[in-house]
Amino acid sequence: VTNVLADTIPGIRVVKAFAQEGRESERFRTANRHNFIANDRLNRLWSLFTPTVTLLTEIGLLIVWAFGIWQVSRHAITVGVLTAFVAYIGRFYTRLDSMSRIVSVTQKAATGTRRIFEILDHVSSVPEAKNPVPLDNVQGRIEVRHAAMRYGNRSVIRDLSLTIEPGEMVGLVGHSGSGKSTLLSLMARLQPLQEGDIVIDGKSVRTTPTRELAQHIAIFQQHVHLMSRLRVRELLMMARFPYHRGWPKASDHAVCQRMIEAFNLQGLAERFLDTLSGGQRQRALAAMVFAQDTPTILLDEPLNNLDMRHARELMGILRRAVDEHGKRIVLVLHDVNYAARYADYVVALADGHIRCHGPASAVLTAE
Repeated sequence: VTNVLADTIPGIRVVKAFAQEGRESERFRTANRHNFIANDRLNRLWSLFTPTVTLLTEIGLLIVWAFGIWQVSRHAITVGVLTAFVAYIGRFYTRLDSMSRIVSVTQKAATGTRRIFEILDHVSSVPEAKNPVPLDNVQGRIEVRHAAMRYGNRSVIRDLSLTIEPGEMVGLVGHSGSGKSTLLSLMARLQPLQEGDIVIDGKSVRTTPTRELAQHIAIFQQHVHLMSRLRVRELLMMARFPYHRGWPKASDHAVCQRMIEAFNLQGLAERFLDTLSGGQRQRALAAMVFAQDTPTILLDEPLNNLDMRHARELMGILRRAVDEHGKRIVLVLHDVNYAARYADYVVALADGHIRCHGPASAVLTAE
């Protein structure tokens, strides 16, 4: 029942948009009916079991009393012995009844424990390196060497090689399903690389601790869950917490304030995320990524939900981050014109491999 609700309620807009209220209500009623039948069967069983146990124990006590009185009448035992024996067997039956009820509680506890250990024993698809190598004195040269990735039998990236130099903005373009988002996830090590390697300044991401890699690479994803009861300012502060201990420093507050001003979020800083429009949430997430202040920034379709003015402002921020601060930015875009206008280098992907690459103007002509 909970699973049905957890699946339906977050998607209530889709349900309303396609007038599927009746279907979802029936799905909930079906799950609830199964739950009711299972509980009804369980309650019937226990309603029969408990009186049966009580009846048997009472019959046992009656037999003990009858036999004991007969023994007292024959002077085989005293009344004190009979009273003591009845008290002992009463305690025994009480414990026996308690043990019979433990079975139900134990089964419920065992089910809950099994679910807990399924989570605790879950092995990450991106395991930590056995012999981690720290990233020291990062200059930021990223090399993708013959990378390959499959989802089941479908090959998403095939023998892809790419080099990104420090202080360079690279635009990734291509049709949906060409492997752009997957390539960014592999760079940030959100997914395991199946073949080939990705190297930062000569050190493989396979041997880099995940937490340390997150300090050097920030990623903006298309579909990400933002905790709705957070304010925009609190969201930006989350980007600053992992990299120092204790409470936020004055410099952290200063960085967040600069991001609020740069992304034109002054009027939204104290608002909750669930009250923002799609474009406002997009800008808040982009500001969070920049607040991490990492040398490398990966952005997957950052212009979605943005109007032309805010799209141009964001691209201007990216361009200044490269030109003035030496950031390395990998940008996934569907609009080739934006890539040609702002990126230093454009890579066009098709079916998991590079179809063409080079200066923006050359790729735009080829497209």
